[in-house]
This record gives sequence, C-alpha cells and structure tokens, in this order.
Amino acid sequence: MTHTYLLEIGLEEMPAKIISDSVSQLKDILATHLKENDLNYSTINVWSTPRRLAVTVKDLETKQADRVETVKGPAKRIALDKEGNWSKAAIGFTKGQKVSVEDIIFKEVKGEEYVFVEKHIKGQPAKIVLEGLGSKLSALSFPVSMKWGNSSHKFIRPVHWLASLLDDDVVNMNLFDVSAGRETEGHRFLGDALTLSHASDYTESLKQAFVIVDRDERKQTIVKQIQDMCQENKWQDPTDNEELVEEVTDLVEWPTVFYGTFDTHYLDVPEIVLETAMADHQRYFPVREAGTNHAFLPYFIAVRNGNEKGLDHVRKGNEKVLDARLADAAFFYEEDKKHDIDYFVEKLKNVSFHEKIGSLYEKQERIARLSHFLAPYFGLSSEEKEELERAALICKFDLVTQTVTEFTSLQGEVAGIFADERKESKNISTALSEQYLPKSLEGALPESKIGAIISLADKMDSLISFFAVGLVPTGSNDPFALRRQAMGIVRIIEAFNIPFALTDWLDVIVDGMQNVETKALYEQNKEKVSQFILDRLDLWLTKYAGMAKEFDVRKAVLHASHDNLIALIDQAKVLKEEKPTNQFKPVVESLTRVSNLAEKADGALDIETKQFESESEAALYEELVRIENESKEMKTAHQEWKHFVELRPLIESFFDENMVMTDDEATRTNRLALLNRIDTLAQSFAQFKMLVIK
Repeated sequence: MTHTYLLEIGLEEMPAKIISDSVSQLKDILATHLKENDLNYSTINVWSTPRRLAVTVKDLETKQADRVETVKGPAKRIALDKEGNWSKAAIGFTKGQKVSVEDIIFKEVKGEEYVFVEKHIKGQPAKIVLEGLGSKLSALSFPVSMKWGNSSHKFIRPVHWLASLLDDDVVNMNLFDVSAGRETEGHRFLGDALTLSHASDYTESLKQAFVIVDRDERKQTIVKQIQDMCQENKWQDPTDNEELVEEVTDLVEWPTVFYGTFDTHYLDVPEIVLETAMADHQRYFPVREAGTNHAFLPYFIAVRNGNEKGLDHVRKGNEKVLDARLADAAFFYEEDKKHDIDYFVEKLKNVSFHEKIGSLYEKQERIARLSHFLAPYFGLSSEEKEELERAALICKFDLVTQTVTEFTSLQGEVAGIFADERKESKNISTALSEQYLPKSLEGALPESKIGAIISLADKMDSLISFFAVGLVPTGSNDPFALRRQAMGIVRIIEAFNIPFALTDWLDVIVDGMQNVETKALYEQNKEKVSQFILDRLDLWLTKYAGMAKEFDVRKAVLHASHDNLIALIDQAKVLKEEKPTNQFKPVVESLTRVSNLAEKADGALDIETKQFESESEAALYEELVRIENESKEMKTAHQEWKHFVELRPLIESFFDENMVMTDDEATRTNRLALLNRIDTLAQSFAQFKMLVIK
C-alpha cells in the first residue's frame, strides 16, 4: 500500500519572478529528505500561486525498509584483556550502540582484527520521517527576505498557514511558529478558508475555492482566453510574449482575461514606448491588427485575478490607470521633440556615468576613440566610417531625455527613434538602437556593423573603467553586469569574426587617457580585464561550442601567448577535431618535450647556425624558419596545426641525434634557443603540456 503526501506553505503575495524557483527549491528539499531517509516514492508534483508553495508526493511507501547497520569498534587487542575478558572499551562501545557484548563479532581490516556489531534497525513509519521535514523548510532561500511582527524569522513573505497531510492524517511540524494542520485558504476574495480531507483532493478542493494551483493549467487558461478574444476581434495573438505570459501566470490564482481601450491620440507616441508602458509597467498585452498590417490598435488585454463579476468596473479602473501612464509618456515624448540631438549631447557633460569614472560625455568620447580603432577590422566604407563617427559621438544622448528617464529599459531604442525623426541616416539610427545588445547572456546581437562596433566599444570601456576603480564582480555580486557585458564582447567578436587582440584594444583606451593618475590605474588593470574576458570565452566554449567535456583543450588554448579571441576559438576547434586522430598524441608529446626543455633557455631566441653539429639540427632550424615566414602571412588554425605536424618528425630526429644539455655551454645554449623558438611558436597556439593524451 502506498500513500499521498501534501505540503503547502501559505503566505502573503510573493513577487512573481521568484515563485518558480522557490517551489523548485521546496521540491528539492523534500526529495533530499526522502532520499536521506530511504523512503521511496514515484513522483513529486509542484503547485504554486502568488499565495502558496506546495508539493505532493505520489506512491509514498508506508515505512522505511528494515536494515542492518554494521558498526566498527575498537581493535580486538584493546577489546580483550590478557585474561580474555571484555575490556571497558568493548563494554562501553556496546552500550553506546545499545547492544550487548554477546553481539560482538570480529573482522579483519588491513591485517588487524576489530570489533564489529550488527544493528538491526526497524524502518520508521512515513509519518515520523515526514515530521523531520519541518526543520528543513527554513533553508528555502530568496534574493531578498523580510521580517514580520516581533519575530526574528526571515522569509520571502510572512507565513500564515501550513498544511501537511499524509493521506487524511495531519503530519505535525512547525514553520516560524505556524503549526501544520489540514486548513488552507481559497482565493482571497472569491473563496473561503477550507479544511482538506485528503492529500489527493488538494487541487480539486482548491479549484472549488477559486484557486488553480496547477501552474501549467493556469497558464493554458490565460493563453486560451487571450487567443479566443483575439480570434473574435481579429487581433494578432500577443501570447508570443512568453516573458509576460509567465509573469501574469504567477500574478493570479483565478485568471479572467478582459480588454480595455485608450484614446487614439496616444498612437502618435512611438509604439515601443506604448508597449513598454503597457507590458512592463502595467502587465498588459498590447493589441495589434491581425493579418499582414499588424497596425497598433487603441486596445489592451489584461488578466484579472478573479471572475467576471464587476468586470466593467475593473475594466474602467485599468483604463484610467493606463491613461495616466500614457499621458505621462506622451508629455515626455512631446517635450523631448522640442530639442535637437546636440542639445542632449551637451547635457551629458553634467551627468555622471559613475562618480569614480566621470561623466557620460567623457564616456561617449572614449567610445568614439575606440570605435575609430575598431573600424578597419569591420571593413567599413568611407561613408560608413563617417556614420560611425557621428553615431559614436552622440550614442548616449537619449539618456538625458525625459522619455528614457521614465522608461529606462528603452535606452538606445529611443536614441534610434529620435535620430530617425531628426533625419540622421538609417545606419546611424539602427546603430544607436543596437548599442546595448545583447541585453542578456543569450539575447539578440547587433546586426549592423556600426551597431556592433559601438556596442563593443561601450562594453570594453565599461569593463576597464570599473576594474580601474576597483568595482570588480565578486561571487554572485555583479551590480554593473560586467560578466554579461564581457560575454557580449565574446559573442559579438565571434559573430562578426573580428580577429584583433584584446591587448591592442585596451592599449587604445589607456593611451587616450589624459589624467596621469587615471591612466596609471587603467594600465594596471589591462591584464585583469583581458583575463576576465578570457574567462567568459571559456564559458562560451563550454556552452555554445560543444566543448563542455574538453576541459584540457579549453585550458591549453586559453593559456596561449595571445588574447585574440577569434584565433583562440579556431585553435580550440582544431584541437578538438584533431584529438581523436592518430597523429595527435605524437605531436603533443613532441611539443611538450620541447616546452619542458625550453624553460631552461632563459628566454634566449638567437640561434647560431655555425654551432650546429648535426644534420637534424640544421633541418629542424630550416623548417622552423620556413614556418615562421609562412606564419607572417594570413594563416588559419588548421594551417598552424599542419605546421606542428610537419615539425614533429624533425623534432624527434633532433632529440634522437643530439644531447640538448651537453657540457659544452655554447652548443647547449644554441640548442635551447632553437627549442625556445619552437616553443614560442607553439605557445601562440596553445600550452600543449596542458593537454591530456591517452
């Protein structure tokens, strides 16, 4: 016979964005507790609403299985005295294990006999095991917690009830002075308090009290109601806004969809501003016309936490709230339209980017300088170079507009709209709208070259600026999103295949610094910033280049003697491709042997050919010079690897025929210099000694 167990934590309304993670934590805590106590089950289901986190366990066993536990005691020589009687150590051990000396057996461990006892432990009933769960619930963690009343307890929100049922029996436990029972709460306004008769009745019982605890069912209900409404009114389905659908799902317990209207004169405001006012600020779905036109319409779709009763009143209330929001948006937009771009650029001089770093105007100038450096790598035309210069010198102007002050998430996009309205070129307006991309680890990238350049320049400037003043990410703390920006740099460079060294880029930033003290701080942090970006490249190779298992390849490449990201990516891909081949092991072994000896060269690179004593020395040197000359031209990672393959037999012959560490100092120094030159070439590809070969 198996059982169903229910645990529900009832709280005040929680923030929507933490609910899914919180109930997942609750499931993990329960699963761990059951595993640690050897209590088997089939599945754990999770349920959640803004006011509750709940789990049910299906097919839970009645009790733990009985088990035999073998416990090791003192050595036999200590357990028995000279007369063969049990010592105090043996008697004390058995008392501690609640057995008698008659239960002692001896077993040999590493050549010596020890006392052992076997304890037959009866399995505990499921109810007793589950009672121990209560002490673990406080381990639930949240981004921000709160205290309430006179209590010192901290949780996401005050706990008001705790339901804990094994079938129809209450499982006693306590959470923050709230004792478990069979009582729960229905919808705050539509339902009443109710008493649960059985754990398996949980979802249906709450549905009778106007609460859909099944999150997937609640989401599907919302989506269907919206889609039915759109089909009836010939509107475009807005439920592809998955983020908004997920959020409103976690804002309601009993969803009812309705629509409202707003004044058509607000349609003069840019659509992205209207969408942000509705979706981000009010959690409404904007409405567009179905078909090919997709015209923005003066309607919105909202989800009410309740039924259809009084829906007209609710609609009017929401319309009133939205009207106030759109009136503000329209006012700010109209005020901003009165000024040209140069007016806003001038205002940047009086706005701090960060108190330790300087003004937004100064940051904009640094971005322009960096953009000029990057332009040749992107193959811009002369016209595009002029557009890049203009875009870089005005890129931050929208940050001082009233529109962006009110709708901060629209930075960049407002710049693009305003630039377009003020007759800037299409390339400039597009670049301005793309400058903050990607906005997340996997977000969309800039599509235009100019947009990519400004985005790269902005992100690199932010990285070295914050590093220079000591504002570096620590642990999970990254208030300026520097990790995300570094990953953005990696992704853009990879997407546009831009082969430049990070060090060169950082030098441009440092060289442009006017203040001597600031310049010194930036200079001191160049290597740290380069390494920080290389760490993001490691993550990119792991997650997006299929190299999660190639730890040694990633490590070897990331310890190469350069920081050209495109070259490093290509070199990592080649090593991964070549690793299964027959030639991989001998090439790596020969280059590793070279590297180990090259460490003794003390940096010597000058080679005297007249010091050669064997044909193998001369042959290896001639091949090295040929490869070095070829390497000065454009080369691919595959060509570089081919060079190492070609060097390998010559390296082996060199070692077979020559004693490197000979007593003759001149010969020894010359041979070490030759090996050091080879190692220098190899290290521009990878640290081969870090590769694992089998």
